[in-house]
Amino acid sequence: MPSLGSTKITLSMKKMTTIILAWAAAVCSAYSQTQTVKGQVLDAQADYPLIGASVILVGSDPVIGAVTDLDGRFKLNGVPVGRQSLAVQYVGYKSITLPNVLVTAGKEVILNIQLEESVEKLAEVVVTAEADKNLPLNELAKVSARTFSLEEVTRFSGGRNDVARLATTFAGVSAPNDSRNDIVVRGNSPVGLLWRIEGIPVATTNHFATLGTTGGPVNALNTNLLRTSDFLTGAFPAEYGNANAAVFDVNFRNGNTDNYEFTGQLSAFSGLEFMAEGPLSRDNNSSFVISYRYGIANVAATGTSAIPYYQDLSFKINFGQTKLGKFELFGLGGLSNIDFLGADIDEDDLFANPNEDAYVDNQLGLLGLNHTLRLNKTTFLKTSLGASTNFNEFLQDNFVNNGDGDLITKYRAVNAQNRESRLTFASTLNKKFNAQWSLRAGVVAERYIPDFFTEDRDNRASIPDNNADGIPDFFLLSRDLNESYHLLQGFAQAEHKLTDELSITAGLHSQYHDLTEAFALEPRAAVSWQARPNQRWSFAYGLHAQAIPSPILFFEEEVSPGEFEATNTDLDFMKSHHFVLAYDRNLGSDWRLKAETYYQSIFDVPVEISPSSYSVINEGADFTFEEIGSLVNEGVGTNYGIELTLEKFFSKGYYMLMTTSLYESTYEGSDGIERSTAFNNNVIYNLLFGKEWKFGEGGKNAWTFDTKLTTAGGVPFTPVDLEATRANAGREVLRNDIAFSERYGEYFRWDVKFGVRLNSAKRNISHQFFIDLQNVTNRENEFLRRYNEVTDEINRVDQIGFFPDVLYRIQF
Repeated sequence: MPSLGSTKITLSMKKMTTIILAWAAAVCSAYSQTQTVKGQVLDAQADYPLIGASVILVGSDPVIGAVTDLDGRFKLNGVPVGRQSLAVQYVGYKSITLPNVLVTAGKEVILNIQLEESVEKLAEVVVTAEADKNLPLNELAKVSARTFSLEEVTRFSGGRNDVARLATTFAGVSAPNDSRNDIVVRGNSPVGLLWRIEGIPVATTNHFATLGTTGGPVNALNTNLLRTSDFLTGAFPAEYGNANAAVFDVNFRNGNTDNYEFTGQLSAFSGLEFMAEGPLSRDNNSSFVISYRYGIANVAATGTSAIPYYQDLSFKINFGQTKLGKFELFGLGGLSNIDFLGADIDEDDLFANPNEDAYVDNQLGLLGLNHTLRLNKTTFLKTSLGASTNFNEFLQDNFVNNGDGDLITKYRAVNAQNRESRLTFASTLNKKFNAQWSLRAGVVAERYIPDFFTEDRDNRASIPDNNADGIPDFFLLSRDLNESYHLLQGFAQAEHKLTDELSITAGLHSQYHDLTEAFALEPRAAVSWQARPNQRWSFAYGLHAQAIPSPILFFEEEVSPGEFEATNTDLDFMKSHHFVLAYDRNLGSDWRLKAETYYQSIFDVPVEISPSSYSVINEGADFTFEEIGSLVNEGVGTNYGIELTLEKFFSKGYYMLMTTSLYESTYEGSDGIERSTAFNNNVIYNLLFGKEWKFGEGGKNAWTFDTKLTTAGGVPFTPVDLEATRANAGREVLRNDIAFSERYGEYFRWDVKFGVRLNSAKRNISHQFFIDLQNVTNRENEFLRRYNEVTDEINRVDQIGFFPDVLYRIQF
């Protein structure tokens, strides 16, 4: 299956790096460049503009500042490039300071600032505190949530410009596979993750993704198009449904409403990219932003000698304010393919077999329209329409060899064409009654249109070869479906702020699956108490339900010879109770300590009718799912643990982030035996550090250094039964009686990144270059132990070794 190819650095890449650095340095040797910082100041609960708010550049002399206009907009001209701080104040609201706003010569800075109205009606003289970077954009999320920004995605070492890989730096999150971006949150399967783009739920955002999975080798989300978004890891608010592990709530930014700007980028991993943005009409602040990217991962790809090809296009058009409200059109599209040719494949390839040819083709797409209608100053209705699709084709041709190992012929062993399309309608009403009370309620209606077909005769001992030609006589059908069904969701959540220090939220989420006729009613609640100016306690509870993954739900079981039937279509939602207790403490102005402890009780998990160790709870960390029918919702599971985060926010030229996660993740199949889940690492530790050194006139350029160290406990696995596998025509048979009783070796990886930011002396041009040395110690982390048809033994396969990623970005 798809991943990314060889680890060699070509001579051409070295020459390219040298040329880029020399050219960029030549045009940026000295400068006195400034830039514009602009944006909008809004009420945090109701999104209405705050007229007359003051925005001041901290430390400027003479003072650089502005007052917001009738639309809440402001503009600061002549802001020196480099890292700056802004103070934002408005009478009756909690004022904030935005630290470390990165200003470059090549692109104007656009900020969307939200201020929270004070319950206690502050006097005209206000106390300004730094914005709490730990708090999410969604003010109803009181625990297990934080924001992530474009700068963080590109700053941290080892991230490959991928928001999913960024998440692995946060407490409680791990990535079991270096060649994919599946993320495991608190011991839950990656299948439990919800991707949401501009309010539209989507199956995945990844190239080379397969049916039912949320991860993949390459993310199609272009980080240069993202605005600050939220990542939630448990007990999330009532507006999020059909997920029981985590939520990526991603938003695209708007283009520049005043000037045309362009970005070019070249990366060994994410490819060649060009982005353009600018105004459509300056009269109503309409704009566009569009980006195209072509993957060149064959330059420095990882995991296989096969060459992956991928490309994607992302855009957002903001039509500005009209008499009918505000309209935004957005989209994401991607194409990817890879051919695994057996003659070119090594026996230790992560995803391919030297005894077969395999061909993979993938497509993904999303087109959406948002409409925001302000009913009055404190009430607005946001409605979204979306159409999305994910297509995966996998074709496999097996070799028939003679006694000397020479190829005689090939035959088609696997035919799989799976497309899952969705039509989505979502509408949310947001009402702020006063400084204390606010309400958010809405509906999400999704029409699923599956078109699935999978048949195979790959190493099937049950299929005869009556004419002894080495080719099985027929296929076995796994899925054959072309119909539609609906998933309907509704929610409401209110927040009451008793004081500026104490707030309570309570809500209810419901969903109905009209194919399985499953219904779930899910209460959610949270409380947050600012015990002292530097200490906050929070507690949250939520019941979360999720539909069964499509590969399981629509699997067709052979109920009698030659007769196949979908026997899992009456399965109920899988459900989980989340309990989270959190403590935050600010250690001075730049340091923060956070501790969270959680307990998750998972139930209604599909398992087999007869006693066995199988459970759907372990699915989702690979390209395929188990083929088991006649499942029942009688399995259970438990996740509990503690997470510690010590963070030094970027200041004084450096940052530091240290996270430690200790947890236990167990389940019971229909045999009633408690076992580790497939995701029970027990411990995850991350240490990140970064430093900047200013240089050049005014100290506006910067050398950068970033590093990340990760270690984790070994992943549990089920050993292969070698003799049974040999007797099963080479199709792996596992020792399910001792499922997940063994562990792979402990995981260790150290990444180091060196870079430079440069600004042109006379033009609005900025450059960024870095080289990211991933797994710099070339640690051989164990990936899996699998049966190898070539050696006829169980062989160990290691994860990716040393891998250098290079990126150059120009903005103008």
